[in-house]
Amino acid sequence: MPNTALITGASSGIGTGFARYHASQGGDVILTARREDTLNALKTELEAKYGITAHVFAMDLGAPGGADALYDAVKAAGLPVDILINNAGFGAIDRFMESDLATQQGIIDLNVKALVTLTHRFGQDMVAQGSGKILNVGSTAGFMPGPRQAIYFASKAFVNSFSQAVSHELRHTGVSCTVLAPGYVETEFAKVADMEGTALATNGATPEAVAKHGYDAMMQGKLLTINDPKLRFMLNWITPLLPRRTVLKMVSKMQAK
Repeated sequence: MPNTALITGASSGIGTGFARYHASQGGDVILTARREDTLNALKTELEAKYGITAHVFAMDLGAPGGADALYDAVKAAGLPVDILINNAGFGAIDRFMESDLATQQGIIDLNVKALVTLTHRFGQDMVAQGSGKILNVGSTAGFMPGPRQAIYFASKAFVNSFSQAVSHELRHTGVSCTVLAPGYVETEFAKVADMEGTALATNGATPEAVAKHGYDAMMQGKLLTINDPKLRFMLNWITPLLPRRTVLKMVSKMQAK
């Protein structure tokens, strides 16, 4: 199997789950997020438990030039990237016109711009070598508009669409691109997004289960995967048939406290 996986947003949640699962398969990891102390603790854990090598790059991918800086640092270190897992992302509940514009633009910078940059730069290297796997973490939120989280939902719609288009373009290159679209997951996301206490932030899957589901789908070269069978059925067979205003009211209500 491919040996080295670069995982963004590796300091918590699904990102940590990806790192642990890949390491358990005997693969080396490149860990990146903003919290260097947390990454170093994860590095120590993985190396001790699985006997793999972990590399830490503490960076803010949402900052101007952040994704390019990560690519340049990884290349300068001479590290191969056989698997790219674009997991970093965040959201924020608020009515768009009442929200802080800088925060909303930050969501775009991390969820969209950084993901596109890393997919392009590492993806080009993978195509050149004739092998590689890319896993982009989208969301079931990307299947519908999201009143109260308009930018976050739109960013994940972009990830869902973009990843599938890239996957098609990569056919016959030896490189695959999979998009994981999970439902609600029990991570720090709800706290950061101020979603605690909403109907949407209940009955979440564990980050470990979601990471394994997405990772296995990536290894199988799947196009799109949703971890929750009930959500999969609803999004494929029910939501598309509902009136748009009904969907908007439903999503808005689920995110209200």
